[in-house]
Amino acid sequence: MKFYKKLALASAAVLAVAGLSACSNDKSNSSSSTKIPTKISKKTNITFWYSLTGTSQSALQKLTKDFEKKNPNISIKLQSQGGNYSDLQSKLVSGLQSPKDLPTITQAYPGWLYNAAKNKMLVNLTPYVNNKSIGWGSYKNSGIKKALWNGANIDGTQVGVPFNKSVEVLFYNKTLLDKYHVQVPTNMSELASASAKIYRESHHKVRGMGFDALNNYYMMQMKETYGKDFNKNLNFAAKDSVKAINYYANGVKAGYFMQAGTEKYMSTPFNNGRVAMFIGSTANEAYLKQGLKKGYVYGVAPRPSSMNVQQGTDIYMFKKATAMQKSAAFKYLKFLTSKSSQLYWAKQTGYMPVNTAALNDSAYQQAKDSKIPAILSKTSKKLYFLPVTKNSITAYDQVNANMQTILAKASKGQNWTSDIKAGKAKLDASWKQ
Repeated sequence: MKFYKKLALASAAVLAVAGLSACSNDKSNSSSSTKIPTKISKKTNITFWYSLTGTSQSALQKLTKDFEKKNPNISIKLQSQGGNYSDLQSKLVSGLQSPKDLPTITQAYPGWLYNAAKNKMLVNLTPYVNNKSIGWGSYKNSGIKKALWNGANIDGTQVGVPFNKSVEVLFYNKTLLDKYHVQVPTNMSELASASAKIYRESHHKVRGMGFDALNNYYMMQMKETYGKDFNKNLNFAAKDSVKAINYYANGVKAGYFMQAGTEKYMSTPFNNGRVAMFIGSTANEAYLKQGLKKGYVYGVAPRPSSMNVQQGTDIYMFKKATAMQKSAAFKYLKFLTSKSSQLYWAKQTGYMPVNTAALNDSAYQQAKDSKIPAILSKTSKKLYFLPVTKNSITAYDQVNANMQTILAKASKGQNWTSDIKAGKAKLDASWKQ
């Protein structure tokens, strides 16, 4: 599943505020004394809403059965809400209007549940994390990176547990790079020069590269290159922003960069050899395995930047649950994020293990059926994510629309200055909705 692609269709994003520490900034002291049942002494039913298909759905079902065998008093009722994240998001929006209809836990992007968190409808999970019987005793002992915990932290309260995550990587056509004597780029400057060389030496038959998620491109370029966080104070028409926009737009105008456009996903032109590289979610590998043109060999390298974007959903718990249900549900979440569960999950689905021990496991990194595990640890050391604030999802989607308009103009050789100004007005308005 291509998360950010599903994300765009669902008008959702993936991710949470960069500077927060799930361990130290949780507003949890007041609830740390809450009585938490440490033994599930009677039959307890848990409902779990999710949106997964294919091997991902099968893997979740298998792990759930394994958990139930080890915990006979806990029954997990998996309830699919459709094959698209938009289906799950719509069901949650409806459920929030009638809380009695909500499940015990749900898969979700944090932005979907921003209002639910503000209205105190979600469980503060810190007491459960810190409980030595139900949780780990501390965040540090969980084996999950702080940045991933932060991705499910809203307004300083830990309300979610990281689940199906990915980062962006550089996919490259090794056959074409070798043909045109191009080294795999390690930074954005090299990316542009390598793309220009491929386009020039192929006599304009092969474009250098493209970015799959235009809003990810802009957000990461602004953060890494100019130190600007994605928030309502970001000026789309400011000098630094224009430089970030023009890096991509100038390349499109010159021909060595491309955007997916009507083909929607960069894997399509990549598979038929019309573009030599692209930056996208790790989930793209499955599409390359299936569709890469005969005679081509693909490679995977770290995103050519010091930071990477964290993508994917977390699992959240609603306060409507009983004390016993909350403890039972958290035991399940702890099981899903354990090393053994995450090794199985990652192998079956292609998602990144959220458990660091699984991510660094030699058996995982040396997997023969995927080229991603070997470079994941390196490219996920420093993660950034879309801040979960009021209207951040709407603004994030507007950036995608702005970039599409600008790059469409660039591809025709037209000037896009007025589109940047118009884009600023639209982005500013999106923060105020």
